[in-house]
Amino acid sequence: MDAPTEPITVLLVDDHTLFRSGVKSLLQRNSRFTVVGEASDGVDGVKRAIQLRPDVILLDLHMPGMSGVETLQLILQGWPEAAIIMLTVSEEADDLATALQAGARGYLVKNIDADYLVRAIERAAAGESVLAESMATKLVAQLQKQREPAAPAPPSELDKLTPREREILACLARGESNKLIARVLDLAESTVKIHVQNILKKLGLTSRVQAAVFAVEQGLNGGPDRQS
Repeated sequence: MDAPTEPITVLLVDDHTLFRSGVKSLLQRNSRFTVVGEASDGVDGVKRAIQLRPDVILLDLHMPGMSGVETLQLILQGWPEAAIIMLTVSEEADDLATALQAGARGYLVKNIDADYLVRAIERAAAGESVLAESMATKLVAQLQKQREPAAPAPPSELDKLTPREREILACLARGESNKLIARVLDLAESTVKIHVQNILKKLGLTSRVQAAVFAVEQGLNGGPDRQS
């Protein structure tokens, strides 16, 4: 018989007491999670994060005094491996890009449903990057705006991919899910998943978000967006 799995420990950093209480209540109803601490501001959040070293930190973006990004940066200075998910009301592409560039492992908006939050915490604890579905397209658009024109793709990188993998990489740049990619390319969803894993391995990346960033930088996001 397998040994019981240790619960995922979580730290909540948010200046809204009512919101913290709601998230804490949600997680405590699930035996997979243990809320080990709370903080109402960035200064206390940094202190508790370094002291408690939870598996996942849920961090608000806009707080009075020290901002969420400043808090994120200070936590990572003292603990570079911290798994920090920004949990915010902001759906601004600039805020998303700033948080990811500062080292956030994920970015979620507060209007997500409870099941999505639970899955996101589990994925972050497992080392994955997480991104609210509503923000994927905004991330791609932000990268397109920032990308300098006529930036050729490094042959040594893209030549590692097969034609099919490059096609799927372009789909990732448009924020398409495995299910949509499978339908459009007439493939099994499991086959698409294997292709995505191979793409990440060949390019030395760890998440779909990183793959989308790479693809946009290399101009592989051409073609019309497809709707699921």
